[in-house]
Amino acid sequence: MQIVTTIKEVREIVKDWKKQELSIGYVPTMGYLHEGHASLIKAARKGNDRVVVSIFVNPMQFGPTEDLASYPRDLEKDAALCEAEGVDLIFHPEPEEMYDESFCSFTDINGLSDALCGLSRPIHFRGVCTVLNKFFNIITPDRAYFGQKDAQQAAIVKQFVKDLNIPVEIIRCPIIREEDGLAKSSRNTYLSEEERKAALCLSKAVFLGQEMVQKGETNAKTVTDAMIARIKEEPLADIEYVKAVNGLTMKDVEEIKAPTLVAMAVRIGTTRLIDNFVVE
Repeated sequence: MQIVTTIKEVREIVKDWKKQELSIGYVPTMGYLHEGHASLIKAARKGNDRVVVSIFVNPMQFGPTEDLASYPRDLEKDAALCEAEGVDLIFHPEPEEMYDESFCSFTDINGLSDALCGLSRPIHFRGVCTVLNKFFNIITPDRAYFGQKDAQQAAIVKQFVKDLNIPVEIIRCPIIREEDGLAKSSRNTYLSEEERKAALCLSKAVFLGQEMVQKGETNAKTVTDAMIARIKEEPLADIEYVKAVNGLTMKDVEEIKAPTLVAMAVRIGTTRLIDNFVVE
């Protein structure tokens, strides 16, 4: 496994792989890797000849009051996980490598980014799409792997790749959960012991919503109201949103039918957590 920090190095390695007609799977990350990331790497390893993981805490997707400076980082641990999962190349650039002083171009997406997480994080998806556009150009992967936990992000990336004719297949992988149900997240490390217990209100609400839909409930308000009530049983929880939307357009829906995304963002203390389920 190689770890490189420059665009030039990545391009040289990828050029050699392309000469050999090797397929490339790509997993974009911000580091502090966990079993959720490992599941994406496993999928990439299974479906491609070579696997690239980027580790980059992207400043463009953090708002001025968000946790850029405190976002957890541990390259040594990340490299060990990648090595164990059979990654061929880690790309770990500095911000200056990705955005030089003259940088002024952005990849923006209208509509899909206005709902859900985009309401409270207005520059977030512009930053995500910009950095991914750059990574897709640098790495030129055949396939890129995203977790279902970030369902809105996966839908947005799928759309901008289609709109800009970028020849990469976007593959969405299931949410990986802790044994007690909490969705795996690098931000879980922010939680105190008490907050960690409180955070289970998210997965409990997700499982309740799933159960209602499986039993035949199709009224979106009935399902989301029940989920909100379940979360409100937890005094440490502060709900940002619980919504049912079309999984492709991110527009609100009244009836739950494929493809519906039922998603939430909830603050436990100062930590913002997300979770969801999809009806397909």
